[in-house]
Amino acid sequence: MLAGICYDSNERPNYMQIDRIIGRFEGKEKGPLLIVLGGMHGNEPAGVKAMELLFKMIEVEPITNPSFTFHGCLFGLRGNLKAMQKKVRFIHKDLNRQWTRENIQRIKNAPLGQLDSEDVELLELITVIEEEIEHYQPTKIVLLDLHTTTAFGGIFSIATNDPKSVEMGIEFHAPVIKGLLNGVNGTSLHYFNNNNFAVETIAVCFESGQHDEELSINRAIAAIINCMRTIGCVKANDVENRHDQLLIEFSKHLPTVAELVMCHSIAEGDDFVMKPGYKNFQKIKKGEVLAHDKNGAIHAQADGRILMPLYQKQGDDGFFLIRAAEDYFAY
Repeated sequence: MLAGICYDSNERPNYMQIDRIIGRFEGKEKGPLLIVLGGMHGNEPAGVKAMELLFKMIEVEPITNPSFTFHGCLFGLRGNLKAMQKKVRFIHKDLNRQWTRENIQRIKNAPLGQLDSEDVELLELITVIEEEIEHYQPTKIVLLDLHTTTAFGGIFSIATNDPKSVEMGIEFHAPVIKGLLNGVNGTSLHYFNNNNFAVETIAVCFESGQHDEELSINRAIAAIINCMRTIGCVKANDVENRHDQLLIEFSKHLPTVAELVMCHSIAEGDDFVMKPGYKNFQKIKKGEVLAHDKNGAIHAQADGRILMPLYQKQGDDGFFLIRAAEDYFAY
């Protein structure tokens, strides 16, 4: 199996696949279709680099481990190609806020000349994904969306309301943030569910660390491998313990599950500036000044922990506040 694989015309349409598809690995045994997205934001290269390395690892695994078997199909995709080339979060708008049924229908029906950069990226992504689903005919779809953050301080997963999504997130040995999707709209996790696909569909996001940390790549690889084990693509005895240990070590002293308290959204012209030095999961107190904008100081509305403080020019979310169960007894 080669990364960037293209099918000939007898198998399926050869549609924008060389750059978009990182790799495709189909096991001899039927199983779930695991779609892994990296680079949904163009300044987050770790997920893409992790998949490029992972597909090379899978290629040689049957040679080094003759008993290795793969159930299902692993499908790795690059997200916002133009933004990745420029190393920016997005060109015109956040690609990971465009995943709604109405918006996808709009771009499918619109003339290409009327679409902006992220519209085209979304059109190519959904086209390639729908082609793969039609080709493989899975009985279950699992989406793993890989991200990183501008701040240091911890890894975590974002789950949907589906209990199976939460279970998958816990297997990453990192805090699972519930309710975070209530603070944003149009993410890949909002779209990949049973309402939009004909078979069972589960989605989870994994944040592997800070954008430029080398270990963010390793942790993303570990998360993909753990996901493959969790959904039955690979056997547990084919997964080295070091992948678990890498994630466990980085999540020490962090909560297992936390819930969203609030999200500070940024409007155009707000002149939002985050106070420097905050790290993911850092504890904060109600009333603490976290940032400033054109209206003055922005205070924490409650005790909690800060998540994804914005230290880049692009982005619509200034920060999130979360609360873990154990924190209710810590203040």
